[in-house]
Amino acid sequence: MTTLEAIHRTIAPELQRLNELISSQLSTSNLLMNRVVSAQLSSKGKQIRPIIVILCSKLLGSINPKTIAAAASVELLHNATLIHDDVVDDSKTRRNRPTINSIWDNHIAVLVGDYFVSCAMQQAISTGDIRIIDAICHLGKLLSLGEIDQIYNARYHTLTEEAYYNIISNKTASLFVACAKMGSLAVGVDDSRLDRLAEFARLLGLCFQIRDDIFDYFSSDSVGKPTSNDLREGKITLPLLHVLLQEELPRHDDMLELSRKEILEDDDIAALISYAVDNGGIEYAFSEMRRLRDCAVNVLADFPDSEIKTALVSLFDYIIERDH
Repeated sequence: MTTLEAIHRTIAPELQRLNELISSQLSTSNLLMNRVVSAQLSSKGKQIRPIIVILCSKLLGSINPKTIAAAASVELLHNATLIHDDVVDDSKTRRNRPTINSIWDNHIAVLVGDYFVSCAMQQAISTGDIRIIDAICHLGKLLSLGEIDQIYNARYHTLTEEAYYNIISNKTASLFVACAKMGSLAVGVDDSRLDRLAEFARLLGLCFQIRDDIFDYFSSDSVGKPTSNDLREGKITLPLLHVLLQEELPRHDDMLELSRKEILEDDDIAALISYAVDNGGIEYAFSEMRRLRDCAVNVLADFPDSEIKTALVSLFDYIIERDH
């Protein structure tokens, strides 16, 4: 049994309720919409984000309908971002399956993504908690800003670790933070415990994105998406960023100039990836993930030991160790 499978088993009844609610929320009388939604849900992924909602609720209290609705809300919004991202990136596959835009077209994909957003908002509203509604609405802003920041930095070659962490904090970690907040609020907790779980989730989200970025440096069928996409789009992520900031490295100036080309050819991308790998960029990224994990464990130190607390830490370990 894998780490994630063990976590799933810990909250299996809650995940079943979640998926039943999502299916019910998305069901319509339109046959085309139902076909597209069914295709999207047939590969529902790891569901890490709703898992965070459920685990945080369970750590602080008893699971209730508000928890499940909040979890459904973030999972629906997450799916919407994936559908829209595939349109923006013109991606043909995700999780080794054809994307909605590749099966149908961009028009259908955008409309379905919008439908998922609306359903996400409905689930948040169904909690009757304005704080949960505010969390999901604020999240939508941060996700958009994170993507725009990344495009800006790629276009104007902003190379600092601070800029990188600001981007992934908005585009990825913000969703994890919202999950922790919504899970806490769903069981009536709005104190320092919420703040600690939100910080844990922020660190988890940063780690998740760093691990995702590492995949771009290797060819692997298990990833379920083309590699080297980030560099093709001018996005310089942590492994390459780290070595480009080391001015004493051999060929530094040449590689820095190469990274700033408007259009990178295949040979350029291969050279930059090799430069990052050969000069310790991957090892540095892994060391950053371990640092984030240590900080996250300290954040949870004041919570009593329990199966749920162990599951949260295990989730961190799974993210670092995952191969897709």
